[in-house]
Amino acid sequence: MERLKEKIKINTEKVTLDIEDFIRDKIDAFKRNGAILGISGGIDSACIAGLLSRAINRNKILGLIMPERDSDKNTVRDAELVAHRFGIKTRIIDITKILESFGIYETLAGRFYADKRESIGKLIKKAYRLIPNRSNPFIGGLLGTRYEWMREVQAYYRIKHRIRMVHLYYYGEKMNYLIIGTSNKTENLIGFFVKYGDSAVDIMPIANLYKTQVRRLSEYLGVPELITKKESSPDLLPGITDEAAIGLSYEKLDLILLGLELNISDVLIQKEIGCTKDAIEYVKRIVSLSSHMRNLPEKWTNG
Repeated sequence: MERLKEKIKINTEKVTLDIEDFIRDKIDAFKRNGAILGISGGIDSACIAGLLSRAINRNKILGLIMPERDSDKNTVRDAELVAHRFGIKTRIIDITKILESFGIYETLAGRFYADKRESIGKLIKKAYRLIPNRSNPFIGGLLGTRYEWMREVQAYYRIKHRIRMVHLYYYGEKMNYLIIGTSNKTENLIGFFVKYGDSAVDIMPIANLYKTQVRRLSEYLGVPELITKKESSPDLLPGITDEAAIGLSYEKLDLILLGLELNISDVLIQKEIGCTKDAIEYVKRIVSLSSHMRNLPEKWTNG
């Protein structure tokens, strides 16, 4: 058996050229004048920015930077760093006032996050442990809950990506630009995205690349080291990182997902990457629980 750690490696030059062709083909197929994306200051949108800058004329790319009250203090700086590196025009749209109009910052969740910015990660983990069978906050989000305070938290952060989606489509349609998604394969497989938020786009160029592959590709594309080395975060709740929310490192998660994709036995996956059986079962569970997020809405059929 080819080792998983070798199997997950990619030919960055070939992948880049193939994705460039994909982007150009889709812009032509959709009959669009250019491309628009949200630039968050994270590695996924930075990778897309790099790919777009190679695929089409940079004057035909627009990056929207959309911070809000809870965004990391370096979000705009990092997003502008990416845009500058790849010569992409940007528009900064602070969505705080729109979110205020929904009253989310006045909810219990909103007040809590405003007061506890520095320690929020630890506090949320502790709160989830109080709930039977929901010791992992990510599973709690996928399962849904009868606890009102948890529903409020989910509504509190998910609306942010949905508001960003509205802006992307508004400007994209005004300019006749294709909306480019930034989700990767890892996020897609485990449901680490907001349904009809960051998943609502026209195309997803890196949706067949695991997170660790995106990191390698980003390094090849010349994404600033500040971005490739920083800890990934959804930047929706203060203090939360991707790996803290998911409960596994991307290195192990990606290898487990690849092993499952290749139908490798659990025993061999454990031996290959040094993970526990519980970790594999956990990944299987979150892939299953999030399946509805990857499908179109179910429709009633007569007969």
